[in-house]
Amino acid sequence: MEKDYSALQKRICFPPDPNPKRPKRPPPPMACDTHVHLFGPPHLYPFQPRRVYTPPAAPLQHYLAVIAITGIERTVLVTPNAHGTDNSVIYDALVEVGDRFRGIAKIDDDTSDEELERLHGAGFRGARFNCIDALGGGVDLAMFERAIERIAGLGWCVEFHVMPDGLVAHADWFRSIPIPVIIDHLGRCDFTHGVDYPPFRLLVDLMQDGRFWCKLCSINRLSATGQPWDDAIPFCEALIEVATDRLLWGTDWPHGNTFEPGLIPNDGDLVDLLARIAPDETVRRRIFVDNPARLFGWAA
Repeated sequence: MEKDYSALQKRICFPPDPNPKRPKRPPPPMACDTHVHLFGPPHLYPFQPRRVYTPPAAPLQHYLAVIAITGIERTVLVTPNAHGTDNSVIYDALVEVGDRFRGIAKIDDDTSDEELERLHGAGFRGARFNCIDALGGGVDLAMFERAIERIAGLGWCVEFHVMPDGLVAHADWFRSIPIPVIIDHLGRCDFTHGVDYPPFRLLVDLMQDGRFWCKLCSINRLSATGQPWDDAIPFCEALIEVATDRLLWGTDWPHGNTFEPGLIPNDGDLVDLLARIAPDETVRRRIFVDNPARLFGWAA
């Protein structure tokens, strides 16, 4: 039976902080934010009816104003769930900005090979699947496999937004994927459980396989202690220990799906958080610059 999302659509999430701070420790040249969404504006890019919340407009121009202050020079734009498999908002942004940006698409069986080629030409370099029922997604391994087979020829990666129980349940299947695999948001592992939490130990184990990548992203959501998010540091250090060359950093701007006041992070603070997670400048540069350049096809 088709799910009824009508009541959920009325949930309006908070907008991003309109006053980003200039980072105390500026990011290195060509630093990349690998997880950014654009929302609308909906009169130009309508939201899909099956969305689970209604975000405020967060267009490209607003994001460009943010990174003019935070010092981020490269970005990976990810088609958000609110736009479904309509990648237009990201496609148009890539065409406007050019080579500094890349895209991650939402696709399914209805996405034609011709459309994949068109997206590739604009700068898309991966496909993302939402495996979380509560966010309007779900697990369809057969469809995922068909999509992975098609994007492999383009040299794309595949990205999964998955909860800890889903990571555990489908671990063997994830290991079978022949192309680079990104696990979003540290696998949504709850920091209250500590680094010995079995799903996190699984994530660490997966990251010892050279096909797997992980985004240090949404840390503000996963933290139980709140800003300055100190409880994130042991988790990130554990991943740095095994996979410095396959970690990515992201803000998750504009921080959608947030409904309580006081929980929207400042993007300047998120830039500074990586300096605390990775105080060594070589490690910090790998996460900020070298790793995304290698995965998403920028020159070294």
